[in-house]
Amino acid sequence: MGAFIYCNVAVGHFRTLKATPQVGDLIVSSLGHGTYLGSDSDSEDREYMEAVTRSLTLGINFIDCASNFRNMRSEVAVGACLTRAIKQKLIDRNEVIVCTKGGFLSFDFREDIEPRTYIDETYVKTGLFQLNEFVGGCHCLSGPFLKNQLELSRRNFNLDTIDIYFVHNPEIQLNVVPRQTVLSRIKNAFAALEECVQAGKITMYGVASWNAFRTNSSAKLHLSLEELVYFAKEVGGENHHFKVIQLPFNLKLQDAATTPTQTVRGKRMPALHAAHHLGIQVIGTAAINQANFMNCFNPEVRARFPEIGERRTDAQCALQFVRTTPGLTLGVVGMRNILHVEENCALFRYPTSPRQ
Repeated sequence: MGAFIYCNVAVGHFRTLKATPQVGDLIVSSLGHGTYLGSDSDSEDREYMEAVTRSLTLGINFIDCASNFRNMRSEVAVGACLTRAIKQKLIDRNEVIVCTKGGFLSFDFREDIEPRTYIDETYVKTGLFQLNEFVGGCHCLSGPFLKNQLELSRRNFNLDTIDIYFVHNPEIQLNVVPRQTVLSRIKNAFAALEECVQAGKITMYGVASWNAFRTNSSAKLHLSLEELVYFAKEVGGENHHFKVIQLPFNLKLQDAATTPTQTVRGKRMPALHAAHHLGIQVIGTAAINQANFMNCFNPEVRARFPEIGERRTDAQCALQFVRTTPGLTLGVVGMRNILHVEENCALFRYPTSPRQ
């Protein structure tokens, strides 16, 4: 990894994300750069490009996207940023972990076509999905559809291989589709992604969720992590490539660490514990609750983080909580303002000893 990334970061900032024997483990930063929020505009594309570039120079090497974020504009902006950074020798490709997601229908901002016509011409008539697989007018888990979305993402990023590809919020289909049908679709999606690994298009895959792993087993949107690992073994064998999940985790949403929503070998436990027992790594999203934590903490909350200095901000406290939580590999925070990048990356000078 380039020496610039190690500049002024404390021990513990970089962690190991276990991958596969063929690839070896990945080295990831304690915070990842998210790209969810923002309008579909050229100006915000430029902001993201500048912010991601600055993140890379300050010690972040994990970039989180989804094909539907800003109608593919986030992927395109990140792709342009990475191409430029690699060309300018700021980074090497193998120093950056790029992940994205598929499941939600992605409209291509470069296409000038009415949405219904776009869906019919691009997806239905080409056989990428049948209308009964298209849920809520926005979501699909069919293997051909996910493979198509992956190809779009590879083009947007200008990359041959995407490091982690997530099935995006599969639990939303449980609102309207029978559970067994959804589970069958997830298993088939895993089979398609195992094929993508073998083709060298992704390194590993996972599930990005909001409710699935944090809700009780009786809840409609609950998914069993143990069951998903079983599916992965069925389609990919013991050396399957289902390696990671995403779920929201922050000072307000701590249930992944505290509420026993998952069962492993008959024992109930929180999602973070279950993932550890099942060999799945966890990435926390919404680390600052989509900026809703700003300037709202009382002195008692700030006092919990003396290790990051007397001038610590609310954002830094929220992020330090996430990056020091046992069982979380890293936390993702959305940033398109360079000043926010500077503020958040200042944390990397401070230790990350897990809090008990």
